[in-house]
Amino acid sequence: MPELPEVEVVRRGVARWVVERTVEDVEVVDPRSLRRYTDGPEDFRRELTGLTVVDACRRGKFLWLPVRAADGSEPSRALLVHLGMSGQLLVSSPEHPRPRHERIRLELSPALDESGQPLPEQLRFVDQRIFGGMLLDRLVPASDGHGTVPEHAVHIARDPLDPLFDVAAFHAALRRRRTGLKRALLDQGLISGIGNIYADEALWAARLHWAAPTETMTAPRTYTLVAACQEVMRRALDAGGTSFDSLYVNVNGESGYFSRSLNAYGRAGQPCPRCEAGGDDGVIVRERFANRSSYRCSRCQRRPRRFRP
Repeated sequence: MPELPEVEVVRRGVARWVVERTVEDVEVVDPRSLRRYTDGPEDFRRELTGLTVVDACRRGKFLWLPVRAADGSEPSRALLVHLGMSGQLLVSSPEHPRPRHERIRLELSPALDESGQPLPEQLRFVDQRIFGGMLLDRLVPASDGHGTVPEHAVHIARDPLDPLFDVAAFHAALRRRRTGLKRALLDQGLISGIGNIYADEALWAARLHWAAPTETMTAPRTYTLVAACQEVMRRALDAGGTSFDSLYVNVNGESGYFSRSLNAYGRAGQPCPRCEAGGDDGVIVRERFANRSSYRCSRCQRRPRRFRP
């Protein structure tokens, strides 16, 4: 599933190619991608046509495009996009063949890039597994009182790259949660944008075991963990995200390459890069976690005396 860096890469592409353009038409190829929009495909098409995209926003894995009506009033709604496990937003020209798994297509008003060349005129939502989708949603005040978010995303916590992310508040909530550390990192209501891959990478960077009890976390350890999350996310953004197959691409159809720089995830049986550099014999091990896998170093991420799987 796309995590924060992948969605942020897509957001930046949408900001560059789509913002300040008007939706001139909508084609719903597969209504299943609108299952969260209960008013149906025809209403979605009618309501979205004629609206202008004024921004591209993200919180965690949620991406939304605030839209303005033709009268120029402040945006009160947004096109909410969830990529699910395989969703893609692609900008394309009409002459390009329809992607095999295209679900929704937006026709955009003409626009030029910085050099005066025409921008592609279509935004295509492609989703092989159909776990993602689109929704025209009402904007409501954020739970912390700063800005607005779509109503269906109001429960999502701020992510570690958000300038308003409160580490002290996160630490207090973490200690109250009484669960394993990785489970807490995957809780989008506690801290958003982190999935299985980046949780393992951040825990490796912070030298913490995935099952360490959250109530035992000290403030310095929490700050170290948050800093590790931020560093891992930034490095992934610089590489364009992580891609293991064709299911994640940016708006230009290009895959990310952070998978080539992973230190723990997917490296079972290989030497721990940190231990190897220090002349030690740590090995990355794969362990069962919530019907998935978790990867850690056998030496520098030792199992805690108290254990919350």
